Amino acid sequence: MTPTPNPILPGAEPYSADGGPDGVLVVHGFTGNPQSMRPLAQALASAGHTVALPLLPGHGTTLDDMQETRWSDWSGAAESAYQELAARCRNVIVAGLSMGGTITCWLAAHHPEIAGIVLVNPAIDPPAESFRLVLQGMLDSGGTTMPGIGSDIADPNERELAYELLPIAPLLSLCQAQAELYPRLGEIRCPVLLLNSPQDHVVPPVSSDVVVAQVTGPV
Repeated sequence: MTPTPNPILPGAEPYSADGGPDGVLVVHGFTGNPQSMRPLAQALASAGHTVALPLLPGHGTTLDDMQETRWSDWSGAAESAYQELAARCRNVIVAGLSMGGTITCWLAAHHPEIAGIVLVNPAIDPPAESFRLVLQGMLDSGGTTMPGIGSDIADPNERELAYELLPIAPLLSLCQAQAELYPRLGEIRCPVLLLNSPQDHVVPPVSSDVVVAQVTGPV
């Protein structure tokens, strides 16, 4: 018997808009949800584009839901959303924040037909093997969560709707995916618009340096 899915948190709902012949897929970050990227998606829609901002599996409901998901679930959902856009749009651009940037680069490496990508503080540089061993050790000792990373926002009047804790097993899955993506970054030949905050306590700025050094498209 399939369990009933937990309800989506108010504000975390996916977003889509039908517009012109060019489409944009917008991808949110790890433990976040469409709330963080909705203003961008709505601005793109207002500019006349067809837009899809999916809610990735395990996100925007409960932390328990996310514990059951891995990279293949999130990247698979993004792949499906991309295919749906590509089937009805002349060109497709993909934009992603943090882990959404990881997924964006993964899509661009797999789909050379993507017209361009937008990366906002992308999580690209693979964590050290020692960090992954620490995560595995935490799992082996029965740990399931660690302190959260959501709402790293300098403006005190703004708050991101994100889980308060990090699920360790899904995080390890993301780290492994970053390591597998790294050698394929040179396959990204489309134009890249890269935005990097001067302060980011979640994704080290070196990730943006890796993008500049490794992709072969214009940045």
